[in-house]
Amino acid sequence: MQTYSAADIERILRLSRSTLRGLIKNGFVKPERGPKRELRFSFQDLIVLRAARSLLEAKVPVRRINRSLQDLRRHLPEEAPLSGLSISAIGDEVVVRDGRNHFHADSGQYVLGFDVSVENGVVRVVERKEEAADSEAQDVDDWFDRALELETSNPQEARAAYERVVAAEPDHCAAWINLGRLLHEQHQTGEAEIIYRRAMEQCGPDPVLMFNLGVLMEDLDRPAAAVEAYQAAITEDPTLADGHFNLARLYEAMGKAQHAIRHLGQYRRLVSAE
Repeated sequence: MQTYSAADIERILRLSRSTLRGLIKNGFVKPERGPKRELRFSFQDLIVLRAARSLLEAKVPVRRINRSLQDLRRHLPEEAPLSGLSISAIGDEVVVRDGRNHFHADSGQYVLGFDVSVENGVVRVVERKEEAADSEAQDVDDWFDRALELETSNPQEARAAYERVVAAEPDHCAAWINLGRLLHEQHQTGEAEIIYRRAMEQCGPDPVLMFNLGVLMEDLDRPAAAVEAYQAAITEDPTLADGHFNLARLYEAMGKAQHAIRHLGQYRRLVSAE
């Protein structure tokens, strides 16, 4: 059965690390652990997380969300169907459709819909817009989804698509983060740093953005800048376990044992609580 990493979930669903941790903490999903103790999510988890975020945004009480999601999960396939999967709203009910059957799941006041499809092995989760929605916003979403699909097959076109997104929507933090990460993976570290710095100007100190900047600073052998970035990340999201771990490692290398012990302890507390 195919599973997804936390980074996959953040990229596919456009979730921040803090939002993902909050959804896990509320018990909406219980991800498994991989061979290196990393979080691994199922296809069902992916759909449930997307639904949970929408329900929270709609101000539905957490207890009712949990009840609705339990009902929803019972009707979801374990694997992404090749024919695609659609989840939409009819009145106060959520309808799950796999091309053959229709299922209803109690969803309280849920009024947003989204579509999920599989194209060339890539899971796409696209929120459906109301007819009156702004067409430019829809274009931004389309270009972002296109960039996600192209990252592996055509990184240059993916880069161009992300650039188009941030040009149209300068505070689109997920696009900035993905663009910087893509450049970093291609060893274009100088350009990646420029992108991350520009992203900070537009989005502020987003925890995932600052964490990625810290990783880049380490690769550029700039430990002091890496510490600064990781500190900014955990200031925004104190539950960012990886940030505490990297800080512990850097402080140990700098000979700052007390700081290293403190962050390592925090890392262990956060991991054991997951």
